[in-house]
Amino acid sequence: MLKTERLEIDHHTTKFVVGAIALSLAFPTNLFSKTDLGSISASYHQGGPSQAIFIGFLFAIAAFLLSDNGYTKRQMWLSKLAALAAAGVALFPCQCGVAAVTKLQAALHYGSAEIMFAILGIFTYVFYSRARGRGHACADARAGIYALCCIVIALSIVAIALDALLKITDGWVPNFSFGGEAAALVAFGTSWLLASRVVPVVTRKDELLLPWSPSPPSGAIAANRSSDPSPAP
Repeated sequence: MLKTERLEIDHHTTKFVVGAIALSLAFPTNLFSKTDLGSISASYHQGGPSQAIFIGFLFAIAAFLLSDNGYTKRQMWLSKLAALAAAGVALFPCQCGVAAVTKLQAALHYGSAEIMFAILGIFTYVFYSRARGRGHACADARAGIYALCCIVIALSIVAIALDALLKITDGWVPNFSFGGEAAALVAFGTSWLLASRVVPVVTRKDELLLPWSPSPPSGAIAANRSSDPSPAP
């Protein structure tokens, strides 16, 4: 029987799948919707492939986040909370112009979305902090990208929230929320894809992880055996 040195549930593979899903969520939901989406969440009301992709992708993200325990108890509980929030975004519809949606359902949807993005932003900052401590050029490059992703996620959350409260873009930027959500998802997906160590340009050869390889990279083994309880991505 072929043996593997990889863990049964490998957190790098989890990050790779979550990152890939986040990067690909916005485009197909809009592509298969009956009209241009003002918000990615509006795909819930579109039915067909757009609705299926929206709900299915979010539940996939929730499942993988639920399986990720991080390196500390705080990270473990944040990951579990983010998983519940992702499921909440999928289960509770936004109003998005649909009168049948109650205020409670809409509040649960938007609250879940804010919690999910806030926690994912925190994890991106954690990735940044670890990369800064690695002390080599590839890690420094990752840290720079993580920092940019943190800024994009934070600005997207604030901009969407302000626009929802003050109606700043009503009438002249109809897809503002969709753009902000897509930007946050791309930033989140990019950071988690980098943390999976599958991107060769910003990952040293001894850290590079191939999802189909039976053995982890030597750099990952060294990090896991070090005294630092939080191996760097």
